[in-house]
Amino acid sequence: RPLRTLPAATEDQTMPILVVNTNVDLGSSDQKNALMTELSQAVAQALGKPQSYVAIQVIDKQAMMWGGSTDPCALCQVSSLGSINQSKNSAVSKKIAALFGNAPLGIPPNRIYIEFRDVPAANLGYDGATFAG
Repeated sequence: RPLRTLPAATEDQTMPILVVNTNVDLGSSDQKNALMTELSQAVAQALGKPQSYVAIQVIDKQAMMWGGSTDPCALCQVSSLGSINQSKNSAVSKKIAALFGNAPLGIPPNRIYIEFRDVPAANLGYDGATFAG
């Protein structure tokens, strides 16, 4: 079957993606789902996107070291078509740091790196096409 052509996406119609790697054990599936729900809401609010567009992946119990220590830490990537800029990045950073400081993570904000990626529409696929159309 031929690939479906998506209409070109506008900045407010694109999917932010948050990937979190941490050395913390996040517990049960229910605890992970609760954290992902909070992260999804935080990213949506900070980037001004509907939560229905946000994708979250949390990978816990990773072998990680920061500054020679295996104390709790996290490495994160936020990718989005548009909406990546200083003010929104700062808002996302603030929200993630606040959430990660709480149980079960207990990760101090100075042990969290967040990489922000503004992905070109042609470089993000969805539903058998790309967002470039």
